[in-house]
Amino acid sequence: MPSTSPSRITRALIAGAVCAALAALSGCDSGGSGHHADEALGSKAPVNPQPPKQQTDGLPGMPPVLDPTDVYAADRPGKLSPVVKDFPSRIYVPNTNSDTVTVIDPATYKVIETIPVGRQPQHVVPSWDLKTLWVNNDLGNSLTPIDPKTGKAGKPVDVHDPYNLYFTPDGKYAVVMASKDRQLVFRDAHTMKRVKTVPVSCAGVNHADFSLDGRYFIVSCEFSGELLKVDTARMEVVGRQKLDFHGAMPQDVKVSPDGKKFYVADMVADGLWILDGATFGKPSFLHTGKGAHGLYISRDSREMYVSNRGEGTISVFDFTQDKLTKKWRLPHGGSPDMGGVSADGKVLWLSGRYNSEVYAIDTRTGEQLARIKVGSGPHGLAVYPQPGRYSLGHTGIFR
Repeated sequence: MPSTSPSRITRALIAGAVCAALAALSGCDSGGSGHHADEALGSKAPVNPQPPKQQTDGLPGMPPVLDPTDVYAADRPGKLSPVVKDFPSRIYVPNTNSDTVTVIDPATYKVIETIPVGRQPQHVVPSWDLKTLWVNNDLGNSLTPIDPKTGKAGKPVDVHDPYNLYFTPDGKYAVVMASKDRQLVFRDAHTMKRVKTVPVSCAGVNHADFSLDGRYFIVSCEFSGELLKVDTARMEVVGRQKLDFHGAMPQDVKVSPDGKKFYVADMVADGLWILDGATFGKPSFLHTGKGAHGLYISRDSREMYVSNRGEGTISVFDFTQDKLTKKWRLPHGGSPDMGGVSADGKVLWLSGRYNSEVYAIDTRTGEQLARIKVGSGPHGLAVYPQPGRYSLGHTGIFR
């Protein structure tokens, strides 16, 4: 038998003494000490504990960021706010040439109502507090409120040139994209009373999205091929750039789940401009398909659906792989434009701008589930309700 050195015996005695001393304080015991609660807690400690998530210093007054690694953390399947949980599920389709809103029951794919509204309705926009749907009657210079609980339209509110509508993350202001007027008009989010008018030198302000912290937003100018960066609190344009493509026509804007990149669809360049929002530097470009127009995020924040209006397809961009992975083609063609994803994430709804129809598309397979006839010139379709704590506007950007 090998001998045991004095040093090893000494170390063993010291270790035992230390353990005995600690036992009285913390239950250190090589056998069964009875301190199962402490043992259980210790056994559950992760081998490689993750550091706590960094807090995001958001725009004062906005709801706290749920997850600084995922802007869309509140948009998970079925995660409806108590405000909207009892609202019937409907698809609201503004028909720009018919001056109506078609209402579809997504369970049956049937049109259940047609609501007369103002002249040239462009988008149906959920309010910040989720309680109202605003129909943007661009040439009618008005907003028609729809109660999503009853489906009834209210008295129109006078608002000049409301091509599109957004809401600041703190819920204070509506931001009207006054395209013809070349203005960003900040209004009270509830009364729509004008607060501040911001003239812009670009032509055709139309779409936008906000940074993760809500402190700025990126705006597309479709007729002059430009992008703007706007300081939310100051209500001022702080950056402007011309896109490097002859005849560029930027459309929908979406921020990446991690908040680091902005994607801008371009209907003439036929793809996506991708830029760093913080630096607002020169963007890179990714070709998707002819007439790239609308951008929609999957419920798991993994993919983005890109509607290519000019070729009747939908490209699927994978954020984790940072590349396009699929392309779905509508049978018999079509003009997929704007829309949204169902509350359960299973169906992508898009208007068919030039075909007087709406498409329902399976997000797992890309299969067309339905093609529904509506009025003339269907545009900014809204799926409602959707998951999220509050709305930033457009056809439904939820946080």
